[in-house]
This record gives sequence, C-alpha cells and structure tokens, in this order.
Amino acid sequence: MSAEVAMKRNLGRIYALQAKTEFLKVWRLPMYAIPTLAFPLMFYLLFAVATNRGTGQAATYLLATYGAFGVMNAALFGFGVGIAVERGQGWMLFQRATPMPPLAHLFGKLVMATLFGALIVLILSAAAVTLAGVRMPVGTWLALAGTLVSGAIPFAAFGLAVGYWAGPNSAPAVVNLISMPVSLASGLWFPLQMLPSVIRKVAPFLPPYHYGQLALGRLGLGEDVPALYSVAFLAAFTVLSLLLAWIGYRRDEGKTFG
Repeated sequence: MSAEVAMKRNLGRIYALQAKTEFLKVWRLPMYAIPTLAFPLMFYLLFAVATNRGTGQAATYLLATYGAFGVMNAALFGFGVGIAVERGQGWMLFQRATPMPPLAHLFGKLVMATLFGALIVLILSAAAVTLAGVRMPVGTWLALAGTLVSGAIPFAAFGLAVGYWAGPNSAPAVVNLISMPVSLASGLWFPLQMLPSVIRKVAPFLPPYHYGQLALGRLGLGEDVPALYSVAFLAAFTVLSLLLAWIGYRRDEGKTFG
C-alpha cells in the first residue's frame, strides 16, 4: 500500500470517527436530543392530529412545514450553540494545536445535524402515517425526505456564523430569538394564509420560507415560487453565512494570537 493511499484511508477514518463522536455526544445530551426530537412531533400531534383529527390536507401540509422547522432547529442548535460552547471552553483553541484536519470538526457536526434531521423526518413521517392517515406514493415520500434533510446545510452554515459571534451563555437565547419568530413568519407553524398580510409580505425575504416552499412543492402544496429561485436564495444565504462565520473565526484568531 502506497503512502498516499494509507494517508487517504487514515483521513477518511478521522472524518468518520469525528462524525460518530459528534453524534454520540449530542445523543447523550438530553438538553439537546430531547427537545430537538420531541418539539416538532409535539407540534405535529397538537395541530395536525388532535386539532384536525388526522384528516384532510392539513396533516400532509404540516408534515412538510414542521419537518422543515425541526431540521432547521437541529442544525441551528447543533452548530450555533455547539460551536459557541466549545469556543467558551477553549476547545476550538486546543484543536488548532492538534494534527486533526480543521474541517473534520465541522464535517462531524454537519453529519450530526443531518442525522438528527433524518430522525426528525422519520418520526414525523411515522406519526403522519399511523395517526394522521397520510398516504403518498413512495417517490413523493423520498423526495420530501430528501428535500427536508438537505435543508440542514444552509441552516448549519448560519448556525456556524452564530456560534462564532455569540457567547456560550447567550447562544441558546440568540438562536431561539432568531428561530422562533422567523419560523412563524415563514409559514412553518401555520399556513401563511392564516397570518396577517404584513407577515405574508415579509415572508419571501426569509430563508425558512424558501426552505418550506421547496418541501411543500414536493407535495404540490407550495405557493407560486419557482423552485430554482428558492434554491438560489438558500445558496446565497449559505454563502453569506459562511462568510460571516469566517469573519468571526478570524476575529477569534486575532484575539487569541494578536
């Protein structure tokens, strides 16, 4: 075996172990795992099953929007709060002194957020089938699940930016202050038609709105928004978030070594 092949295998093993470690770390942390998995299910049971008695289009519609809300929160808290806490503990500084590839840490967190997002989608889908009587073709289920899980990427990037700009104690509050009102204004809690007109005018400028529309589009329930436009909007949002995260990272580096 050549040295190059051995190096690539070792690098792959490092990335895989980091992803496993990140997932197990938050899985064993009730403060993250329980709310992340339980809140979307609780809202779905309350508004899609109990209120609507599991009938009609509402259960299908809310499966997409509460799925988007759950995946978005998993990414925001996993990155935003996780990075902020690790910065406060000095873990980020310690990692710079180790031979571990810098991107392995972020890769592990992204895999963790994606896996939690997939669990949320799976749990909500099970509730939709067994309690709300939702029925769709297999292809539609897979398309919806793929769209929802892939939504972890742009919000993980934004969470990374929050993690580098917020302090370890303020990060949870900052994420909540951003996530809750923006989710409501984007139509992830209730259909936009039920909200005031001023909110409906603001919604198209919010990233979760476009994320929700992509998910609803898989069900044929979205508004008249081109999918490519929503994808481009979220791509631009991801790039901007990564830029803010990089600036925050450089600021931290300057404080430490300046």
